[in-house]
Amino acid sequence: MTDLAIVDADPTPMRARVGTKFAYGTRGVSRALLSFAVSGSHDIREESILVHAAGRLVEPREIPGGHGTRLHVVDDVGDGWLEVTYEAVVDITRPKGVQAGPETEYDTWAFTRPSRYCESDRLAPMAAQLFPGVFGAERVRVVAEWVHEHMAYVSGASRGTDGAVDSILQASGVCRDFAHVVIALLRALGTPARLVSVYAPGLEPMDFHAVAEAWVDGAWHIVDATRLAPRESMVRIATGRDAADTAFLTTRGGRTTFNRQVVTAELVAGELPVEDPAGLVRLS
Repeated sequence: MTDLAIVDADPTPMRARVGTKFAYGTRGVSRALLSFAVSGSHDIREESILVHAAGRLVEPREIPGGHGTRLHVVDDVGDGWLEVTYEAVVDITRPKGVQAGPETEYDTWAFTRPSRYCESDRLAPMAAQLFPGVFGAERVRVVAEWVHEHMAYVSGASRGTDGAVDSILQASGVCRDFAHVVIALLRALGTPARLVSVYAPGLEPMDFHAVAEAWVDGAWHIVDATRLAPRESMVRIATGRDAADTAFLTTRGGRTTFNRQVVTAELVAGELPVEDPAGLVRLS
């Protein structure tokens, strides 16, 4: 059985420059909810937010989401284009010792329940058969390893409506599908798990990235079965039950048409960490 060790923050500080530029055509859209800003749990050194709606510069309203998530609301989107340009410079530090910030007992229950994309109830018999007699950090490791070995990362292989059951049957998907399968299997075994959207320096091809977090040894730890980027350099955006809680764009009324999207994430101080799939890594 592989020994697991907590991966603490590197003594050399890391600093990342992250951002996104995206645009959607809009027709008859009344309001939009955007999730692109770095979580309030990070040390944000610089930040710039520019939002245009129907050809005019608008000031989005920031509202809090759960677990440090910062959401931005645009009212009266109208017809034309909804365009976002965002950039931030963030100090990346990893918490040590006890869990940073308050975590309610309710969270550890809520994140064991089935959700829209993580049908843990349907996967309970399969999880029990695949992973008997493993607990704690070892359970997290073997579940992530199984997902990594049994699913292929294929861009465009999944639909936006696919959940963990669909992804297992297809044995392929993108980052959110890998995360949903990990979350659903862990919840089916009784381990609280949730989804986190992140900026991920070192990710190739670069995009918004989705990973799981599992509650083990009294703290939340990142689980990324894709192994496409080092977890220690990731920057949290939003946290929730699954992709339904972390979508970067939600609109009310009318319709939207995708135009373009670019995501950037690079270290401007420190070295890109070498990923250790067997280690436990915490995210600020």
